[in-house]
Amino acid sequence: MSAAETTLTPTSYIGHHLSFLQKPFGTGDFWVLNVDTLAVSIFLGVISFGFLWWVVRGATAGVPGRRQALVELLIEFVDDQVKGIFHGERHSFVAPAALTVFVWVLMMNAMDFLPIDWMTAFYEHTFGVSHFRGVPTADVNTTFALALAVWFLMIFYNIKIKGLGGWIHELFCAPFGSHPLLWPANLLLNIVEYVSKPLSHSLRLFGNMYAGEIIFMLLGLWAATGIAGTVFGALLGVGWAIFHILIVVLQAFIFMMLTVVYLSMAHESH
Repeated sequence: MSAAETTLTPTSYIGHHLSFLQKPFGTGDFWVLNVDTLAVSIFLGVISFGFLWWVVRGATAGVPGRRQALVELLIEFVDDQVKGIFHGERHSFVAPAALTVFVWVLMMNAMDFLPIDWMTAFYEHTFGVSHFRGVPTADVNTTFALALAVWFLMIFYNIKIKGLGGWIHELFCAPFGSHPLLWPANLLLNIVEYVSKPLSHSLRLFGNMYAGEIIFMLLGLWAATGIAGTVFGALLGVGWAIFHILIVVLQAFIFMMLTVVYLSMAHESH
């Protein structure tokens, strides 16, 4: 909390930590940039893929070192998952895209392990900002942006593989048939499917990471109730952090798998 806030209440504590560092973009109140989300996302992307590039660039054909073995294990794991779902030429785009999604989302999710009060104090004393959220995937704008990117790629590959006419024909003629009386039902069902994909894709990741962030804050509030609260809050916080490891990895894995599934569906015909 900032120095000006002398009274700690659950509302003020949680409200403070859920506030973004925002900058208006253009005129009006609608276009606002969450600077903290953008800064952390870009930083993690540069760090994670810079590390992968560094390891791959120095890869040798002999006995790999520990760093190279870790990266090779990660790449092989992702490629095996893609191989089981996507039956086209996965190495041209789909497998690298899946690896990118998994590593980037995993790194953004893992920011939730950093103690929120310590990080807030660090941002305030280092950068002079009192509001800074360090978990990009707990921002619905991030998850929607990732999901929409996958959604546009899905439409792009639908048109590329099937042609514009073939894709439109599929919208009107699948799954019930090509009879003109069935066109409205087919189109309605396909529109619902297309709309639901980015919604479920993004909100699943956002909901889990946002809930995890809230639980960490609620456990942190115990520290304000005295010594007993501090001890129990610390113990429960450690327990939740250990359980949260599964959530962080699992949500990155699910987001990657859905990305592969959607791109695979774009390459297939009904």
